[in-house]
Amino acid sequence: MQVTETVEITGHLMDSGLLSRVLDDIRGYGGEYTLDKFDLGYDKDDPSTVRMTVGAEDEESLQRLLMRIQTKGANLVHPGTPEISEVTQDGVFPDGFYSTTNLPTSVRLGGRWVQVRNPEMDCGLVVEGDAVRTIPMSDVKAGMRIISSAQGVRVTPPIVANTEESFGFMESDVSSEKPQRVLVMQVADGMREAKANGQKVLWVGGPGIVHTGAAPAMVALVEAGFVDVLFAGNALATHDIESSLYGTSLGVDLSRGRGVEHGHEHHIRAINTIRKAGSIAAAVEQGVLTSGVMHALVRNGKRFVLVGSVRDDGPLPDVYTDVLDGQRAMRAELPGVGYCLMAATMLHSVATGNILPASVPLSCVDINPATVTKLADRGSSQARGIVTDVGLFIEHLARELCREYAAGK
Repeated sequence: MQVTETVEITGHLMDSGLLSRVLDDIRGYGGEYTLDKFDLGYDKDDPSTVRMTVGAEDEESLQRLLMRIQTKGANLVHPGTPEISEVTQDGVFPDGFYSTTNLPTSVRLGGRWVQVRNPEMDCGLVVEGDAVRTIPMSDVKAGMRIISSAQGVRVTPPIVANTEESFGFMESDVSSEKPQRVLVMQVADGMREAKANGQKVLWVGGPGIVHTGAAPAMVALVEAGFVDVLFAGNALATHDIESSLYGTSLGVDLSRGRGVEHGHEHHIRAINTIRKAGSIAAAVEQGVLTSGVMHALVRNGKRFVLVGSVRDDGPLPDVYTDVLDGQRAMRAELPGVGYCLMAATMLHSVATGNILPASVPLSCVDINPATVTKLADRGSSQARGIVTDVGLFIEHLARELCREYAAGK
């Protein structure tokens, strides 16, 4: 005998394909559904509402199904109150834990809806008094109270703008053939809006920023106040410092675009120099490091989090070599972020997208279309993909946002 619940979803269900995706999820999880009510919007701007009964073979399967379709805004008509289970083992969620999205989420406690703090995908929901927040599996401790049901939980999906269905060229979300000046201005406007609202601009960068010669443009953006936090790996910082000390990036002379004798040693010698100084900030204070992106960040009091990988040389002394510590350091910098730009890094872009709330607008710039599409495929539905040369894009962005840089060019 099946167990059932009634859910309701509202929005532009037909033209966005949202209803179709919800029904696909129900069938994909082995569930059944019955459409109880279907109010189709009269005009193209009117939302539609669907109420349906959803069933599964047992309570556990039903809860998993409900959690899944909640990610698309299908919430329980009678939400009830959440089941709460106590953690019995460090680093292990209770069975049936509620698996979160990065969408705005509320939990019904004591007869009122409580907004979940710091929405993040693939976490649990920990109840602390009359507050609820997300918590990653690695940080959960015995004795914590974790929500373990879809009951009493409500998710608010993003509003999908209704657009005219018509044939057109360059209509895809990711394209290398869109006017770059328009895209640059849109990113610049997003950064200006964040700053005007007193919010931070987060950059997620890869070494391509240095390899393409865009580091001076990024320095100008740091000094103009449009880089508040940088997430990167060992490579971006290393090659930026190599460029400052030797004028090369991966041994290639950036002014002439060709390799130099013994250039292959430069990056490891740069790392050794910073390790000798003790840290990047110490190297700046000692006058060892006098230019570049990392120098500008230190001099302007901006934050950076460098998280390494198994392939790193060195690494630099500032690099987190424990990825869990690195994740925690990244999460600590997210409060107050109002815009995010990701440039020339697939792994750090996906990692940041995984911990960033869906309410934060973000743009991902890369010459490889796979990078920008993978970010959206991994759950960062708010991501805008821009396929272009990162060096040229950051140059144009600096000209748009930094008067002095534009005048010098």
